[in-house]
Formats: sequence, structure tokens, C-alpha cells
Amino acid sequence: MKTRELLLRFLLGGLAVVLSYIASILLPWRSLGGIFATFPAVMVVAVLMVGISQGSKRASEIANGSVFGMAGCAVCVGVVLSSLHLTGSWWFSLLAGLISWFGSAYLIYKLRGIMQVRFSKK
Repeated sequence: MKTRELLLRFLLGGLAVVLSYIASILLPWRSLGGIFATFPAVMVVAVLMVGISQGSKRASEIANGSVFGMAGCAVCVGVVLSSLHLTGSWWFSLLAGLISWFGSAYLIYKLRGIMQVRFSKK
């Protein structure tokens, strides 16, 4: 990966994070601020950069794979919220959420592969 591409990813991703943070502080509705906090900046930048450097087919594969990560985000939010209510420890809750995000995204990915194989034989 070229240095210029890395710099562009850093700038676009960082800008999205900063704008999400500002929106969460300035908006009077806290839940709406949380919606901005989940802006898929990483996915958008990844698809953009792969599309530029490797073409639309590869970019569509990246976008397709992002579905698993985003489904894992729903699990992550549930785990973090539950952990915060149960333990009151934000660092533990975030760690549990990140682990559950990766685990659930990977599990969904594997289950999809199993289902594709099973149903393609019929």
C-alpha cells in the first residue's frame, strides 16, 4: 500500500471520527449523537481506496464482507450496554464488546459459508 493511500485513509477516517464526536457533543439529543458515532467511515474509505486501486469488483467484495462486521456491531452494542448495566465498568464493557464484535462477525461469516454450501448442493 502506498504512503499516499495510507495518509488519505487516515485523514478521511479521522475526519469522520472527529465530526461524529462533534455531532454527539453539539446535538441536544444524545441518541442522535450515538447514531453519528456509528458512521461507517472505515468501510466507506476502504471501499473507496480499493475501488481506486483495484477496481469495482474488488471494492464490491470488500463492501459485501462489511455486512458481517456491521452485523457484529449490533452484537457489540448489546454486549457493551448489558455489561455497563451489570458491571458499571466502561473499560471492561468495551473490551467485552470488541471481543463479541469480532467473534459474532466471524461466526456469521462462517455460518453463511456453510449455508451456501448446503443449499448449493440441492
